[in-house]
Amino acid sequence: MNPAPAPFPTSTADFATFAATPIPEQRLASLDALRGFDMLWIVGGAAVVHALHGLGNNSVTRCLDGQFEHVQWEGFHFYDLIYPLFLFLIGISIVLSLEKALARGDRRSALFRILRRSLTLYLLNFVYNGGFSYRWPDMRVVSGVLAMIAASYLLGALLYLFFGRNLKGLATITAALLLGNWAILGLIPFPDFKLEGKTVATLAAQAGSRDPSAISALVKQRTHGTYEEAHNLSNYLDYRYIPGKKVAGFYENQGLLSPLTSVTLCLAGIFAARLLLAPRPSPHRKVAWLAGVGLGAVLLGGLWGLELPIVKKLWTASFCLVTAGCSALLLAMFYLVVDVWKMQRWCRPLVWIGVNPITIYLLYELVGFSKIAERLVGGDVKAGLEHLSKGLGGLTVAAVSLALVLLLMRFLHQRRIFIRV
Repeated sequence: MNPAPAPFPTSTADFATFAATPIPEQRLASLDALRGFDMLWIVGGAAVVHALHGLGNNSVTRCLDGQFEHVQWEGFHFYDLIYPLFLFLIGISIVLSLEKALARGDRRSALFRILRRSLTLYLLNFVYNGGFSYRWPDMRVVSGVLAMIAASYLLGALLYLFFGRNLKGLATITAALLLGNWAILGLIPFPDFKLEGKTVATLAAQAGSRDPSAISALVKQRTHGTYEEAHNLSNYLDYRYIPGKKVAGFYENQGLLSPLTSVTLCLAGIFAARLLLAPRPSPHRKVAWLAGVGLGAVLLGGLWGLELPIVKKLWTASFCLVTAGCSALLLAMFYLVVDVWKMQRWCRPLVWIGVNPITIYLLYELVGFSKIAERLVGGDVKAGLEHLSKGLGGLTVAAVSLALVLLLMRFLHQRRIFIRV
């Protein structure tokens, strides 16, 4: 007879019992739906929103259009949540994929799987960024979206592999990473010059070299605790130590320090998975826990942002805390509607995308769905629609592009073609 499942902990004393409770195997449709919701905006949904703004320029469309643009530096828009939410969901997938191995005590095969997946994601990142179509030093070999996903997954999965039953230990590590980010950015000194073209060119002329180490050695004055763009420790470390091409010229949007905080999104997903997949408490109590903790994280991150700015391109601890909270709130909503209330028909298109997220991410870059849409409804068709109503042609092209994505994802889903990394 199996032992009675442990309730979700309400005190520190209950934590160890809960963490040691095996997780029953189950699949939550809300996870695939939320992952699809997240990817939808990358693969055409945001383009439709922008096109709606072109069709009807009013206060509502202006607000939506702005929310689907990244903040240039400090602040937060909805579109800045897409990447952190995906990392949060990766944390949930870590629990789902490693739980059997942990239950068997088979860490060796789990470790091999973690390393293989991380390496595959890194290689896909290299291909996505152009691969060998560029010559050195114009190749982007270190950073990128998939490279940081690989690093975050690697760190998060290894932590869960070795501390999976010790949720208090994982919580301590999470707090240490967030506080460590604050300390590193705030206290470690770096050469006091701004990473902009004119400044770097002047220093390079004085140093007689464009080598970052030579230019850095020329600047004797040091500073610390600055968070402005191109003038902070993270950007400086990217300039100094990342070889090859950098997306922002001298630094990256996912720099060398970023995985140390981005992994906290994976860890937040791990905590959420442990809650959702546990036999107790009741589903409604789980929703309440997710919503309550999520709201608390958003408020705490917002307050922290008064001291440590909320900057996505630096992946500051305040940004990670806010986005982890928003991710938990979205998960609570999807879990309640899809898995508790069983309202699932509306989210089928999201599930089509959600079960093949990396596949559609790569295909959207390589295939060019918007160009195919232009072949179908561009030219005179688009011009005719624009004649009927300004912006209608652009909206039609964007809608057809998104429809092509959904049709492809539906085709793969119906034939049960799931391409795993």
